Amino acid sequence: MRIVSSLVLLLTLSACSNDAEMIALQEEVAAIVNRPPGPIEPPPEFITYEAFTYSAAGLRGPFDIPLDANALRGSQQSDEVMPDLNRTPEVLESFNIGDLAMVGTLTRQGQRWALIRDGTGNITRVGIGNYMGRNHGRIVAIAERQIDITEIVPTGDGGWIERPQTLTLQE
Repeated sequence: MRIVSSLVLLLTLSACSNDAEMIALQEEVAAIVNRPPGPIEPPPEFITYEAFTYSAAGLRGPFDIPLDANALRGSQQSDEVMPDLNRTPEVLESFNIGDLAMVGTLTRQGQRWALIRDGTGNITRVGIGNYMGRNHGRIVAIAERQIDITEIVPTGDGGWIERPQTLTLQE
């Protein structure tokens, strides 16, 4: 029954259509099917990745505040000033000091801790002796509204110099 009704529907539709248009359509389809295949384009050439080693990681960044000559004279420059390059870096040392913000303090059993927001929005608790910033900055004092940091930065002539920094409370 189903086959008969499908056949009747097909015959009815074919009777209503224009035979010339149907023949032209069938010829077009046959021409497309019988066309010889075209050439296949070769895949794009693979470019190998060349690793790059950044050798100026210990130098002052181009967007950091430049060292003033007067500040160099007033700071301690000696052969004894040098960062501990064998020490395991702390979490906040992967951020520039300008990307860090003091957002509060905590006091527990007489010890004061500072809360620091990094460039990704995470809050980290730090105390005196912790390191932060890319210039080997060591926390030397924590007050209610500021953190005093001593950074060790290169002088440009192969030496190192201590530079004081202050991070104030962001409100």
